[in-house]
Amino acid sequence: MASTPRTTPRTPPVTVRASAKVNLALGVGPRAEDGFHPLATVFEAVGLHDTITAGPRDDDVIAVTVEGPEADLVPTDESNLAYRAAELLRSRCADPHLGVDLHITKSIPVAGGMAGGSADAAGALLACSVLWDIDAGPGDLHDLAAELGSDVPFALIGGVALGRGRGDRLVPVIFRGTHHWVFATSEEGLSTPAVYRRFDELGGGGGDLVPTALIAALTRGDIDAVAGGLGNDLQEAALDLRPELAGVLEAGVEAGAMAGLISGSGPTVAFLVGGEAIGRTVAKTLRTLPQVSSVRGARGPAQGAQLMAGTLEAGS
Repeated sequence: MASTPRTTPRTPPVTVRASAKVNLALGVGPRAEDGFHPLATVFEAVGLHDTITAGPRDDDVIAVTVEGPEADLVPTDESNLAYRAAELLRSRCADPHLGVDLHITKSIPVAGGMAGGSADAAGALLACSVLWDIDAGPGDLHDLAAELGSDVPFALIGGVALGRGRGDRLVPVIFRGTHHWVFATSEEGLSTPAVYRRFDELGGGGGDLVPTALIAALTRGDIDAVAGGLGNDLQEAALDLRPELAGVLEAGVEAGAMAGLISGSGPTVAFLVGGEAIGRTVAKTLRTLPQVSSVRGARGPAQGAQLMAGTLEAGS
């Protein structure tokens, strides 16, 4: 990765939009000696977005600010994934004196199993590489993303992809059609490590088997078969920790959703619906539930991290 980084106080800021994800299928194998669980997962990026703006500084400080729903739940110190992304990129381009003001506008649920932090990290990698004028190709950014977290590489590319290993070994999946989703969020998050621990305690799931029937359904554009192929090995553990989410799943399906599942490690519950009209009906029902804090509709698949219009023109 070559670099001739340069910024001045007059360098325009760079803004990137990054998408949330839902795991259409999440197969989890037994924990390996390195402490991680091998995965076979089908990611889909959906149209809930965070925006990450990287502004120039004349010192070596990485500063993070956050606004939007649940912004108070997002750390702004070195534990923030976007901060870590900027720091990692800076260290690899061999210039420790680069600084950046990172401003994150949240829309993706926090600690909701939709990879909001990973989306922010992917956005920061792309935004800082442009701001700092670093010659980093997609492969370079992917390798850095994989060091940051299992979901970060997919947040860069978006669309639909099969993830193996820790979820970072990606193969794009051909898909046809548009999917309509309704997401029910919860005020109380779920810790991903806690869900995996409970997964182990419960004896695990079906293993990291590639969901070939689901992938074939996506390629054909067979929405009924896609709905039938949704699955999540972590769902039992998430429901064991948060049993009230079972009522959300039941209510959404009874209201007309084609299928529902816990998104990733939860607690967000995702419903695949047949169109916008039935989506509104499902959303109306979910909003009446006391264990649901908000309801969001979105389409998928969506793009991965992308520069917002005007960024390249402003920086040229």
